[in-house]
Amino acid sequence: MAIRKKKLYRILAIVAGILALLVILFFIFRDSLLQAAIGRISAKLDRDYNSTLTIQHAEFDGLMGVRLQDVTLTPKEADTLLRIRKVRTRIGFWPLLKGDIQIGTLEVSNGFVQLVRKDSITNFDAFLHRTKDEKAEDDSSGRDYAELANRLISKLLNLVPTDMKIERLAFIIHDNGKNARVDLQQLTLADEQLESAIAVQTNTFRQRWRITGFADPRDNQADIRFFNRDTGAIRMPYLDERYNLKASFDSVRLKVDNIDMDGGELHIDGFTSVANLHINHPKVASKDVVIRNARFDYRFLLGEHFVSVDSASTITLNKVKFHPYLSYATESDTIYQLKVDIPKIKAQDFITSLPTGLFTHFEGMEAEGSFSYRLDFKFNKNNPKDLVFDSSLKKENLRITKFGEANLNKLNGDFVYHAIDHGRVQRGVLVGTANPDFTPLDQISPYLRKCVLTTEDPSFFHHKGFIAEAFRQSIIKNIRTKKFSRGASTISMQLIKNVFLTREKTLSRKLEEILLVYIMENNRIVSKERMLEVYFNIIEWGPDIYGVGEASRFYFDKHPSALSLNECLFLANIIPRPKGFMWQFGGDGNLRKSAIQKQDFLTNLMMRRGLLTADDTIYKSLPVVISGRAKSFIRIHQPDSIAVDSTAVDDEFNF
Repeated sequence: MAIRKKKLYRILAIVAGILALLVILFFIFRDSLLQAAIGRISAKLDRDYNSTLTIQHAEFDGLMGVRLQDVTLTPKEADTLLRIRKVRTRIGFWPLLKGDIQIGTLEVSNGFVQLVRKDSITNFDAFLHRTKDEKAEDDSSGRDYAELANRLISKLLNLVPTDMKIERLAFIIHDNGKNARVDLQQLTLADEQLESAIAVQTNTFRQRWRITGFADPRDNQADIRFFNRDTGAIRMPYLDERYNLKASFDSVRLKVDNIDMDGGELHIDGFTSVANLHINHPKVASKDVVIRNARFDYRFLLGEHFVSVDSASTITLNKVKFHPYLSYATESDTIYQLKVDIPKIKAQDFITSLPTGLFTHFEGMEAEGSFSYRLDFKFNKNNPKDLVFDSSLKKENLRITKFGEANLNKLNGDFVYHAIDHGRVQRGVLVGTANPDFTPLDQISPYLRKCVLTTEDPSFFHHKGFIAEAFRQSIIKNIRTKKFSRGASTISMQLIKNVFLTREKTLSRKLEEILLVYIMENNRIVSKERMLEVYFNIIEWGPDIYGVGEASRFYFDKHPSALSLNECLFLANIIPRPKGFMWQFGGDGNLRKSAIQKQDFLTNLMMRRGLLTADDTIYKSLPVVISGRAKSFIRIHQPDSIAVDSTAVDDEFNF
């Protein structure tokens, strides 16, 4: 036993001696090692990013500390990306032995990081592309999202010091005259407490910000608040000039409670909240959209083959709370999934919680009762036809007691309709018997009613404002084309859009359209027959031609009740592009072959559906003769050389 102890002591002594020798050699040669490390970093930046790193002076500070002076990073033939006068840092010893870099302390003073764009040339583009080594690393790591995210988060948190002091460090953007500067006058992290003083300056405003709170990068926790040191809301710099997006808020809070890898899954828990958020963008709404209080209690889950927002998460918008579920999975197929669950809520609480500016036509609306809502969406990239889109709303004594700006009862009486064309309000059209061109539904040719319903909304009398299958097909095509190339409008939706809303292409208008249609159809405010009657009497059928009465006189100089099948087929086919009706005709004044093919297609479709019989088509071979004022448009505006719209017929009709 004594001999074994002596051998053990001898081994420990040898190991201790080797470690001591390594420490001594490290201290003797550490300056050379530091210069060699800087040289390797400089070579990599030159090779992979075509950039030059210069450090005027570098030396060790204590055992694991480093001091740097006059650090500059400049892409070749571009503006300086980074320049810092003084950097002092200390790296954790034990993590370094395992191959990890963990910053313990960091002091930075007098410097800037700037992003510059001149025309299409930037000083940062090279750093946005992955290097060959990074691509190889990604390929070798496969698609284990949990492991990849955990590794990246660990590296980032290790680079966040436990003690930090930053003074006079500026972040600058110069983008073809669009300028923004954020000065970290002071930012400190000591004893897990964060404090800062920040000055912001752009071409349009100046502000002073403050970030404060708790941060513990080693324990994966933080609770940080962001607000304005001056009066007023925090404005987001650069976005207004670059993207025409104006955004501001009173305060933001971000809390991270837990980042944990367990059983091959990465869990990230916490919440973020914002107070008095204002957003203004032409694609969102025509005015400021305001959310008074919003909060997202999140739980992100990442596995080997999926990334998701767990259904335990909660989004709160004023008094509305709902549970979202988002998932992106790649184990067998690439599958996108979205679920929304709004528990039972009072209808009035929902209305008052809507963001102001986003639903202007609902302001002042009052309702009784309650409802709950569920949405289930699933899209398989490899099998798009299997798309799932299920939307369900359960009502309990739901009733509108007071309308807002959009009084849907207006449709039941006489009113003046004003079309909007390219943002300009057109002449008023009276929808009522005092207008000689107003045509009651029972005085409109049955052929025209059938033709228009077939092309625009075949199931109008059976649906409640929306067609689920049309939505599905619209979503599939929009995903395939990566743009909004196909809509799913019903006559109910067109009616709401024309009578109550503008033609602006904004998120606000589309959301209002959906909600107003639902209210109109599900509260029996307007009968289907009256909806169709109003629709026929207001839609555009030509240049400054509104309603079926004007259209019948303009094209055929007759009353809508006297229209033939061929004339009705023609009128139904020009609804999508009524101002271009003249291009349907050739130089001889007759319909072009492509227009006749569309009419034949529509006729055959209606016969298959039992809407027409063979007797109805006896005079189908007769030409369409334009005898009204429209004849002059064909003669003046239709030279033989004009190209013809040969859009496929199946894109014209809502089956």
